[in-house]
Amino acid sequence: MDDWKPSAHPGVLRLRADLYAMVRAFFAGRGVLEVETPILSRAGNTDPNIASFSLEFSGRTDGAPRTRWLRTSPEFAMKRLLSAGVGDCYELGKVFRDGEAGARHNPEFSMLEWYRIGWDHVRLIEEAIALVQSALALVGKQAVPRQVTYRELYRSALDIDPMTASVDALRHALGEIDIDPEALGRDDWLDLLMTHRIQPGFPPGQLLAVVDYPASQCALARLRGGDPPVAERFELYLGPLELANGYHELADAVEQGRRFERDVDLHRARGTACPPVDRNLLAALGHGLPNCAGVALGIDRLLMAMLDADRVADVLAFDFSRA
Repeated sequence: MDDWKPSAHPGVLRLRADLYAMVRAFFAGRGVLEVETPILSRAGNTDPNIASFSLEFSGRTDGAPRTRWLRTSPEFAMKRLLSAGVGDCYELGKVFRDGEAGARHNPEFSMLEWYRIGWDHVRLIEEAIALVQSALALVGKQAVPRQVTYRELYRSALDIDPMTASVDALRHALGEIDIDPEALGRDDWLDLLMTHRIQPGFPPGQLLAVVDYPASQCALARLRGGDPPVAERFELYLGPLELANGYHELADAVEQGRRFERDVDLHRARGTACPPVDRNLLAALGHGLPNCAGVALGIDRLLMAMLDADRVADVLAFDFSRA
């Protein structure tokens, strides 16, 4: 049995160390503060499409909950820091998502997340592209940047309007791909079209920023009025690999509370466990989150793209099967 051996070649581990050093130098040169936030929290991510790990604390709690949740992102804690006046900041560390294991997923993975005060999502795209280009330069590569709206992408790739097409039209656009339609909503079909029909066709060497998502996919992003309104959000793809997800951040505590309530209702309808709503985040937003944009970037995915690796295991010291 060779399961004791590392998943990745030692040279890959050295490249990871070089990448971390580059990231820290990149932000130091731009005056962005490195921070460290808790991995365990009494609250969690209520997004119905992201499953969280939980554990039970056996020590003294002084009335606090024993159940704690492993973070799926440092976002909530970082926004509390932003509301307290920390300013531009980033975190490079481990996050955890249950049920995500495979060629491109590991239940624990490395995430880089950063926030810029006074910026919107469009300006942040430029910095995210600059960081990825700096990473690619470590291995003598570069990528051609391109930007497209979500609506333009679906129209050009599938000849459908994602903002107005019916569910039946979206299902038909999947073609021969067989998907069980039970409990799937409109946004689920749009996501399936992205992952099964559009994303695989993204050419290598292209760094594509998809901007202005349907309002129903706002997550923690601001909405911009129009016909139709859109979420001020972007996703960044290097070839067919999704690297990053960014927002012009929602600062309205009341609206964020309503979105959390919708998440809870959807969990209830699906019969799935929902982590407690993060009341500290809502309190921080109520105190005042400065106008800002933030983005989360998957470090392991970036390393895969840098090395043309097909498996996330190839860039990890020990993947899930060997941990």
